[in-house]
Amino acid sequence: MMKSALYLACAFALTSACPAGEIPLDPGAPLPKPDMKWMDVSGKEISLNGAKGSNGLLVVFGSNQCPYMVRNQDRLRSICALAHKNNIGVVMVNSNEANRADGDSFSAMKAYAAQHSFQYYYILDKNAELADAFDANHTPECYLFDKKSRLVYKGAIDDSPGNAEAVKTRHLQNAITELVAGKPVTTSTSSTLGCNIKRNR
Repeated sequence: MMKSALYLACAFALTSACPAGEIPLDPGAPLPKPDMKWMDVSGKEISLNGAKGSNGLLVVFGSNQCPYMVRNQDRLRSICALAHKNNIGVVMVNSNEANRADGDSFSAMKAYAAQHSFQYYYILDKNAELADAFDANHTPECYLFDKKSRLVYKGAIDDSPGNAEAVKTRHLQNAITELVAGKPVTTSTSSTLGCNIKRNR
């Protein structure tokens, strides 16, 4: 019965099929794997709880070579700066396990972070454990948690991931603004468009 319920939950989810049998992460859900340690490009191991700020945590699944990451680089830099300004911790996650021998190796991640002057954590998600726990499937894909580590927004940075000039609604910026103001987040989910996370399966 439990397996059947899980199958149905995955089959009817708006996102793609749940990887590794995980249930989709919906608004209100707790931060997954909060105390597990992950290797940051600094060479230090950090946990999501350790990266969280006083007002919450922003987790972004990213990569080094995805064209959508290139198109969103300036927007990512701005939104991460906004999060930091409002005491929201930021972690970018690289879950592209199938590309570790290529452009998403740990050394390539370090070079990418240096090239773009990252002011936040960039961690290697071994075996795509975090991507599975978050049911993340694209880069970039964003998850915003409040100070109680509850999910308040998941999805895209805005309504035009492929073209910055066509943006009409800045979903993530609005979510951060409402969160910090102590208001309910009006739009808690949005569709993501980007490169698929390259799992080893």
